[in-house]
Amino acid sequence: MSLAPQIAEAVMKGKNKDAAALVQKALDAGEKPADILEKGLIAGMSVVGERFKKNEVYVPEVLIAARAMKEAMKVLQPKLVAAGVKPIGTAVLGTVKGDLHDIGKNLVGMMLEGAGIKVIDLGIDVPPEKFVTEAAANNASIIGVSALLTTTMTNMKSVVETVKAKGLQGKVKVMIGGAPVTQAFCDEIGADGYAPDAASAADLAKKLLGVN
Repeated sequence: MSLAPQIAEAVMKGKNKDAAALVQKALDAGEKPADILEKGLIAGMSVVGERFKKNEVYVPEVLIAARAMKEAMKVLQPKLVAAGVKPIGTAVLGTVKGDLHDIGKNLVGMMLEGAGIKVIDLGIDVPPEKFVTEAAANNASIIGVSALLTTTMTNMKSVVETVKAKGLQGKVKVMIGGAPVTQAFCDEIGADGYAPDAASAADLAKKLLGVN
């Protein structure tokens, strides 16, 4: 019988050691790495994401669950690579130039990883050109841009314009988020999507990647 439900439960409860040990046990029992990832780790993080959207859990619980998933991934990652299991896509994330806030961005990164997306985190105060060059260098399909200040929000438009200038429009999708950001602002600057929270960002990323 698959250990995936127990793995999902360990992730949801943020039990690092249990999650990692159960993954090892599942591998030893001959379970497929892809199944452990999909039905165990990703399934657990998906539940946490849904609860977060409904305000049933809060940022600390999401961070604890993400940490448990990370510990389990250390055990699983080499086996996924050996089995040729690839992420569903790659996303480049960063906080826009002039903005030094990163809690929201970090949460989004964790939720994207929890959805099976490879994340390249550029950190804070990222110039528009860097988003685009890193996306091209890593063959990323998504650029995720965060801002917490109304004064730095306008720099998101520069990211969208740089994507167009480099001829990557359509190939690289720009998604934006942060406290002052709205769907109306997203439409105004021509970004491909807006998410109000980290769990919604993971759903949006999957949609932009064409995955369910």
